[in-house]
Amino acid sequence: MAAIQYTDRGTGVRVSPAGRALTDAVLAALGAPSILNTQPWRWRIDGDTAQLRADRTRQLPVIDPDGRLLTLSCGAALHHARVALAAEGIGCEVAYLPDADDPDLLATVRHAGPVERAAGPQRLRRAMGIRRTDRRPFADRDVPDAALDRLREAAAAAGADLHLVRPQDLVGVVVAAGHAADVEEGDPAYRAELAAWVRDDDADGVPPATAAGSGPRTVPIRDFTGTAERPSVYTGGEVADRHARYAVLVTRGDLPRDWIAAGEALSAVLLTATGDGLAASPMSDLVEVEPARTVLRRMLGDVGHPAMVVRVGVPGRAGAAPEPPRRSSDDVVDGAGG
Repeated sequence: MAAIQYTDRGTGVRVSPAGRALTDAVLAALGAPSILNTQPWRWRIDGDTAQLRADRTRQLPVIDPDGRLLTLSCGAALHHARVALAAEGIGCEVAYLPDADDPDLLATVRHAGPVERAAGPQRLRRAMGIRRTDRRPFADRDVPDAALDRLREAAAAAGADLHLVRPQDLVGVVVAAGHAADVEEGDPAYRAELAAWVRDDDADGVPPATAAGSGPRTVPIRDFTGTAERPSVYTGGEVADRHARYAVLVTRGDLPRDWIAAGEALSAVLLTATGDGLAASPMSDLVEVEPARTVLRRMLGDVGHPAMVVRVGVPGRAGAAPEPPRRSSDDVVDGAGG
């Protein structure tokens, strides 16, 4: 990752302590999760303020035509930055969608001076350094109820609800996954877009090594290979993820402000899970097409709007999940004025 210089002796520009702290925070946020690891955000540091913008050049026109998942991804980056500031004992004031004439300006984060350092943000900050999307099969161990409670609390504190799917309702998630696969895998444009973002040796996208392993799952995971061959739980093979838990992030509305909140809640849930030693993977395919979202809404009693499905479990014995590639700071962060 390229380093951002805090001083420029040639021009005599010197970055303020606020600008330095904000720059450090947005650099820490480069590791936030995003749809197909597109990392669709840009930051600009201006004095004591950081601007978060949606990068529409990285939007997925087939998978995400309305920018819902792009905005959610930016919300996750925003939460990462806020955690990094709080962990250093720095307060911030966030203005969401501050300019009605500039909808791509999703938020501004203003440095608000020192605050008391707390254990919670510092724990989440440590989790930011080791969190990985883990699509591999989980261990055959139940997720502790206390950990699940903490995930719900984390989502609520970030502005969304986390609905834990009961075992008797799991069929709804399976049906939603089937609808998503039927619609998307039957669309040549979808297959082409997915193939363009599953790649090695780049600063973004999904490396094949981080995609799901083969074999039947209790709930099927997105097929990143484009083969449309779905292992069935009825074929007699060993079924993975029997002890995984599935949760649906739900927002009250379905507008850009709600999508940002969903992204902040997703970040909070994933970091909390990591801090508790759990593994997790977002399942965005279940909210990418209307038939799948409709199934999830009905499962929720037609209350709220499903924004993301999260799969959570106890990690298997294969070691840490592979680290995905990241864009350089020069590509994502503009300047550090002040």
